Amino acid sequence: MSEAFDCAKCNESLYGRKYIQTDSGPYCVPCYDNTFANTCAECQQLIGHDSRELFYEDRHFHEGCFRCCRCQRSLADEPFTCQDSELLCNECYCTAFSSQCSACGETVMPGSRKLEYGGQTWHEHCFLCSGCEQPLGSRSFVPDKGAHYCVPCYENKFAPRCARCSKTLTQGGVTYRDQPWHRECLVCTGCQTPLAGQQFTSRDDDPYCVACFGELFAPKCSSCKRPITGGSGSEGAGLGGGKYVSFEDRHWHHSCFSCARCSTSLVGQGFVPDGDQVLCQGCSQAGP
Repeated sequence: MSEAFDCAKCNESLYGRKYIQTDSGPYCVPCYDNTFANTCAECQQLIGHDSRELFYEDRHFHEGCFRCCRCQRSLADEPFTCQDSELLCNECYCTAFSSQCSACGETVMPGSRKLEYGGQTWHEHCFLCSGCEQPLGSRSFVPDKGAHYCVPCYENKFAPRCARCSKTLTQGGVTYRDQPWHRECLVCTGCQTPLAGQQFTSRDDDPYCVACFGELFAPKCSSCKRPITGGSGSEGAGLGGGKYVSFEDRHWHHSCFSCARCSTSLVGQGFVPDGDQVLCQGCSQAGP
């Protein structure tokens, strides 16, 4: 009699049948698959000994079941990503979960260089200055109504320009005659003294400090011969509050408008002109 050669599980003879040898003994093919084969995570069928088996983490798949859950493309020889336990090819993953470039509309691939601002995403090479169209990269930029400008382009396009030197004002500055000026550009036309924060006046749109304006344009006091600055009329107030008196074509500081003989102040008083002098009524009546 021949020696027994049976399946280790069902005990049926293996003579003339296909079997698989294991450490625990020989198995007929059906018993081997039922005992040792893994279940496919996709179709829930056993993965037979003669099938190509693929696995990811603790899940096993038939080769034909290892597919992208969206486009059904085989992932057997393709790169893939697992998102919430679903297997996705790279193309489907990028379409579903990656950002779209706000400039070109293409997908910003994972791992590629990108820029994000205001809830939008750009490829690094697509984030350009709206003025010079050069990549902004890591440079400072200024957003304006959906556009983005490098600092030089923004200043050239939008920043106010100094009325004197025509260069842009990036910070500070002063306003004169409704126009912007650099503080260092607003100077006296006569002596070039800076006028920002100082009292000054103008003539023919040119600014002058009080001293230069008085020397160059103001009438001179008929008594002390020094300049008088301010308005016109019988009485007025000059720059700095200095008051004066005018009579015909002559002018006096308040402090200088006095009787030529007795030195009594004539401000607000009656007076009598006497050649180049003015006299109080008392001195005028007293005679020479």
